[in-house]
Amino acid sequence: MAAAPDTPAVVAELDARIDEAGLAPHFVFAFYDYTHEDARIAALLSRRFPGSAIVGGTSCAGVMSERGLGGRGSVGLLLVDDPDGAYGSAATALGDDPAGAAQDALERALEAADSPGELPELVWIYQAPGQEEAVVEGLRRVVGDRCPIIGGSSADRDVAGCWRQLGPDGPLTDGLVVGVLFSSGGIGFGFQGGYEPTGDTGIVTAGAHRRIETIDGEPAAAVYDRWISGGLDGDVLRDGGTILAATTMAPLAVEAGRVDAVTHYRLVHPETVTADGGLTTFAQVEPGTRLYAMRGDRARLVQRVGRVADAAIASLPGDAVAGGLVVYCGGCMLAVGDDVACVAATAAEHFAGAPFLGCFTFGEQGVILDRNVHANLMISAIAFGG
Repeated sequence: MAAAPDTPAVVAELDARIDEAGLAPHFVFAFYDYTHEDARIAALLSRRFPGSAIVGGTSCAGVMSERGLGGRGSVGLLLVDDPDGAYGSAATALGDDPAGAAQDALERALEAADSPGELPELVWIYQAPGQEEAVVEGLRRVVGDRCPIIGGSSADRDVAGCWRQLGPDGPLTDGLVVGVLFSSGGIGFGFQGGYEPTGDTGIVTAGAHRRIETIDGEPAAAVYDRWISGGLDGDVLRDGGTILAATTMAPLAVEAGRVDAVTHYRLVHPETVTADGGLTTFAQVEPGTRLYAMRGDRARLVQRVGRVADAAIASLPGDAVAGGLVVYCGGCMLAVGDDVACVAATAAEHFAGAPFLGCFTFGEQGVILDRNVHANLMISAIAFGG
């Protein structure tokens, strides 16, 4: 990890650290603040790691690692050196058929790993926000739920659409990068949210995809505002507008299933109030779906990253941990404020000195009760066995 507002300076620092590491990686994760010049980062990776699988892109306000929080201007690399494994990556524009594009990219990534038709241990994705459900659908055409699909949606700092993705052929602006990993040491994973239900619930009675028009026959925004005790701005509630800041600690959720009477939830982040009193969201919710009001707090969101890292490590086939990767929702990062440094410290503590890289995303993909899904305000981790 390195941090500087000037891209040539941060690239030079990374170049020196690559020399220090002395690795010949087969897979490279690369995440960075959106203010950096993608082409310079891509040129460094192409020069230093020819033939390596590359997956990455922009992260909300930088990255974190075992060194701590990188902050604005930071860039991080996680290098996987595993000559006994197999790795590949491919990238594509999402276009008019994101599901088909995702399927094609996954098949090309498997070919790049010299493993066409095989089932990888893990599929890793990084994409532009907006078509996540379609991407997961396309990937599931190839692997179903037989292996985990883990990843995130690239981010900027202000939801201004300045996010990019980085693949083996360079940067994209509205694309998808897919990596396939066949690790010789095994891979563990975890995917959780740090929220609990409040008790309020209702049925979506009108809407489609990422738009909720009514809940129990009432305008959705009015119902949601009642659930959060009048927490929405009156002008926004009347005229419409963005509500991201007001909803991060009070998202909605859909039941994903139960294990031993414990309900698991897929979180949904409300984005805006529409002019006619509906809600738009960062994940799909179809009519007939039961919604649950959820609540969170700073301490829970900080501590949860440790629990997710523990879950990933616990699912490894052995005891040795060579390194890890953390995806932490950018909305959660902004909500915890100054405590985001504690998020990095907590992740480092639970990885117990092993190198890890963390990015902050505007959407998260992972496994809930053996099904690959897209959700919001989530935390994922993967752990590589040594």
